[in-house]
Amino acid sequence: MLKLISWNVNGLRACVKKGFLDFFNDVDADFFCVQETKLQEGQIDLKLEGYYQYWNYAVKKGYSGTAIFTKHEPLSVAYGIGMEEHDQEGRVITLEYPQFYLVTVYTPNSQNELARLDYRLKWEQDFRSYLTELEKLNPVIICGDLNVAHQAIDLKNPKTNTKNPGFTPSEREEMTHLLEAGFIDTFRHFYPTKENCYSWWSYRANARSKNVGWRIDYFIASAKLKDQLESAQIYAEILGSDHCPVGLTIDL
Repeated sequence: MLKLISWNVNGLRACVKKGFLDFFNDVDADFFCVQETKLQEGQIDLKLEGYYQYWNYAVKKGYSGTAIFTKHEPLSVAYGIGMEEHDQEGRVITLEYPQFYLVTVYTPNSQNELARLDYRLKWEQDFRSYLTELEKLNPVIICGDLNVAHQAIDLKNPKTNTKNPGFTPSEREEMTHLLEAGFIDTFRHFYPTKENCYSWWSYRANARSKNVGWRIDYFIASAKLKDQLESAQIYAEILGSDHCPVGLTIDL
């Protein structure tokens, strides 16, 4: 049985000061993936005994970035998706194992007034192509901040957010295309109709204490792994970021 955790830490150095290591040690995951590390090489020295560490940094300082901490040494590690236009922002790490690939991702945000929506949609298509190529070789587990609430059930106020980043029809449609390409939203696999389950809350207007949130952090798995999925978690009680950790337990 493998336990996997994903967390958009919104600045790892800040999150470490707010209890990151307490949760990391308590949860004792096989794989712990983080997004939005917001640092460069040498800016943090994490002592994580028993874990291999893999980092992908953005060229731009203090921006984006991903990492994976794992107890299991991979066969290979890839950074990015092999496309120059997408690989400057440290958004993807892929670990290869004999039975599966693990991909962590921090999907680009469409930004205010949807300034980056066109780029975001190009990213979605290219990232999906990357995943489907991997899937031809071995099943894939994808985790991270996908920056989209897929269904109306995945955010508190769907009607007032249809033109906002993360809930536009085109972004939601891209998520549908990904699932239709042979993948499962693991949380919805276990909880297809469960409401008020969120992984991100705005820092404004006491959104978190009122649970006015969005579910934008996911574990997505190849449909062929369906029978091996054991459980999916949202750790909404864990503070330290505007996102909370999410988890997957799988029998591999």
